[in-house]
Amino acid sequence: MAGWLQGVLGRITGAHEAVDWDDVEAAIWQSDLGAPTATAILESLRAKGLALHAGNVLETARSEAARYLPERGAELTPSPDGPVVILMVGVNGTGKTTSSAKLGARMKARGHSVLLCAADTFRAAAVEQLKSWGDKLGVEVVSSEYGADPAALCHDALAKARRLKVDFLICDTAGRLHTKSNLMQELAKVKRSLGKLDPSAPHEVFLVADTTTGSNAVVQAKEFHAATPLTGLILTKLDGSGKGGVAVAIARETGITPRFIGTGEGATDLALFDRSAFLERML
Repeated sequence: MAGWLQGVLGRITGAHEAVDWDDVEAAIWQSDLGAPTATAILESLRAKGLALHAGNVLETARSEAARYLPERGAELTPSPDGPVVILMVGVNGTGKTTSSAKLGARMKARGHSVLLCAADTFRAAAVEQLKSWGDKLGVEVVSSEYGADPAALCHDALAKARRLKVDFLICDTAGRLHTKSNLMQELAKVKRSLGKLDPSAPHEVFLVADTTTGSNAVVQAKEFHAATPLTGLILTKLDGSGKGGVAVAIARETGITPRFIGTGEGATDLALFDRSAFLERML
């Protein structure tokens, strides 16, 4: 599948034909890579002094973007010390609940035991959605009534996971605007509540990032990282119109890199991040 930048350049010119500098500059700046990365790519192209064509523009762009991305996302592995607790965080509409279910399906397919926690107690539909996924996957979902304290629920879910000796506890938290300080503080409260049972929990905090939101996702990542330190990204909507460059911008500005990518709506449509495939698809 041709990447977005490759498609743009291909419409401008052939792969080995000279391309106008203004066209290249416009294409790079529209790629959601962020100003620092876009500037570095353009400066590198200028320094090479080559006749610009789609091939060397793509090579330079991919080389610069690759500097900030891992070759592969780190797979999740069980701990001998008890359940691995994963918090799923992000703004509304990024696909957190679906990603939580897909992650649970992936862990179960790898032979691990999983418990899901419907910690989005502010959106009744989220609880029902996760329960529906749990039924399909054969995975138990811990939930409570609408409006319940999510920190207390996550605490109870971890207590149950410990009793059952479950490998992974995945907590689907409520979508929240990164600009709402009270809601961001609530995430810190969830972290403290889990810490009462396991001082090292949560062990993973994944920001579910919608690649179609562009540079706004960078701001979101910074704010969520401040509320409860992130350990990775799950990128969604790459199968739509998202260019994905925002993953590079987030990694460059925060050090938080992709772990998994959503590739569709099905239970198995969650893949470990692969830099080579991602850059080819994105650029």
